[in-house]
Amino acid sequence: MDKIAFVFSGQGAQHPGMGLDLYEKYSSVKEIFDGAEKIRPGIKDVCFNGSTEDLKKTENTQPCVYLADIAAATALSETGVKPDALAGFSLGEIPALAFGKAFTVEEGFAHTCKRGELMAAASAKFQTAMLAVLKMDNGAVEEICRRYAHVYPVNYNCKGQLVVSGLKEELAEAKKEFESAGGRTIELAVSGAFHSPFMDEAAKAFGEYLSAQTINQPALEVYSDYTANPYTAQVKSLMENQINNPVLWEKLILNMRESGVRTFIETGVGNTLQKLIAKIAPDCRSLRVETAADIEAVAEEVL
Repeated sequence: MDKIAFVFSGQGAQHPGMGLDLYEKYSSVKEIFDGAEKIRPGIKDVCFNGSTEDLKKTENTQPCVYLADIAAATALSETGVKPDALAGFSLGEIPALAFGKAFTVEEGFAHTCKRGELMAAASAKFQTAMLAVLKMDNGAVEEICRRYAHVYPVNYNCKGQLVVSGLKEELAEAKKEFESAGGRTIELAVSGAFHSPFMDEAAKAFGEYLSAQTINQPALEVYSDYTANPYTAQVKSLMENQINNPVLWEKLILNMRESGVRTFIETGVGNTLQKLIAKIAPDCRSLRVETAADIEAVAEEVL
């Protein structure tokens, strides 16, 4: 029987009001948000009413996206749609692990708050940014990156789409080279050079934080962005290394497909992963859920 995977959204697609529809329609989702409010007072207001600028701040983005992701997965699972495997893009890996019972939803929210706080602090030390480079081979993008001391290929999204992180000054020059070589570039709505050496300090501090936490081997198969393979017993180490190393998304999806996954459902915010998966594995079904209407439609199609 073909497998189903839930894939959890990452940063970049956040928007004011995310999660509100589910909060108003599912008691389980209301419980999740209300529990998070006790841990970090004001988080509901940021999610539901925060400005675009507020939501771009990493210390806000990550907790809000976490809640929207886990809310969508929880509501969808209540319809009877159950995943056989899980994955998440960057930040999305934390709600994937929570859904897979490596820790509770509340603990996952606390871990996300700490992760966002540490990554925001690391970002504040440098003028950095992230840039999606389209319509170029990975090798050509990597070659241009090597010409700069502080520009790194970081998110291997799909064929013809590789995200780079770096110092803004150097990225501006690299951008000209990408475009001269026939590439198209898009600046991401994030506030730091994630998944690069600029996050080394944040990764180390997060690892130290995790060392004092109780974290279990996931009960469901959760794929790691860092290795593109299922999580091993070294959960804390993989969570730490994910912060300052590339996201191997294309390879991860192909490995999930190889394992028998034929239906991928993006749970959370936007449809970025749905579109990437449609390009990576066009023979698979790629769906997404963010609102109650989405959940009803997907449940009807899948069940």
